[in-house]
Amino acid sequence: MKHDSGAAFSENRITRLFGCRYPLVQGGMAWVADASLAAAVSNGGGLGLIAAANMPPDLLEIQLQKVRTLTDRPFGVNIMLMSPTVDQVIDLVAKYRVPIVTTGAGSPGKVIEILKPLGTIIVPVIASVAQAKRVEKQGADAVVAEGMEAGGHIGELTTMVLIPQIADSVEIPVIAAGGIADGRGVAAAFALGAEGVQVGTRFICCEESTVHRAYKEAVINARDRSNVVTGRFTGHPVRCLKNKLTAKFEELEKGGASVEEYERLGAGKLRAAVVDGDVEWGSVMAGQSAALVNAILPAADIIKELFSGAEHVVDSLPGKIFR
Repeated sequence: MKHDSGAAFSENRITRLFGCRYPLVQGGMAWVADASLAAAVSNGGGLGLIAAANMPPDLLEIQLQKVRTLTDRPFGVNIMLMSPTVDQVIDLVAKYRVPIVTTGAGSPGKVIEILKPLGTIIVPVIASVAQAKRVEKQGADAVVAEGMEAGGHIGELTTMVLIPQIADSVEIPVIAAGGIADGRGVAAAFALGAEGVQVGTRFICCEESTVHRAYKEAVINARDRSNVVTGRFTGHPVRCLKNKLTAKFEELEKGGASVEEYERLGAGKLRAAVVDGDVEWGSVMAGQSAALVNAILPAADIIKELFSGAEHVVDSLPGKIFR
């Protein structure tokens, strides 16, 4: 039976929780996930996110105002809990009654305490069973379990082994992240116990993304071994595409550089890549799934392709298993 709508994946705890058509969350990528991208994903049936990261509060407020003009669908904000502006971000999320918040880089206790009484849905991004159990006790509504295949800051476990362990350890819905860029990844995530997926790298290369063209082309040209993880010794490893910057990072690591020296080199490099298009000395954060990205499409088409592809995978399994 041929499917083209992804309808088989369009009604579960995640879609009901978020009020969206598909159980898909767009990754909260710093400098990438702005109002334009968030609105495009939400209008396409997923849940779009604005990445607050270290964004100045006045700029975040502009983005929150803008997204309301671009979509009437649910959207969210990703809050980086270690950001020096986190208190102002929480205030703005409360002021604008943002319906959904995802959190990363710290304990979401403060966010849950302040925003959940306002009706905000709280979904922490976690990378271990212990973290998942802890945020469930704190009152999280769901979790994004992110494997180390993802771009940007990563944990230690792969998506393949992380998702089933998280699904077995909590009662709240689990959203799988890390390495998902096509229908096969979506189907695999559900087979592992997830009820939704978070997709980041694939949405870098959508028409509505305001990312510099050179960054998009770097993702499209990526191959299976184009990724590298740097900064493990700092305690905050980052996955990026290989370039002159990552080579310099590796050189510093081998030379025994201090964490401070290492972090000075990285300061401002993500913006340089995303905004200015410096793909040689900028930080081109992208997951291992970059090798699966080969075209720039509208966000809505990417979402439909992901879920219709997942349905095709599920439909074809009997023929692959029983023969």
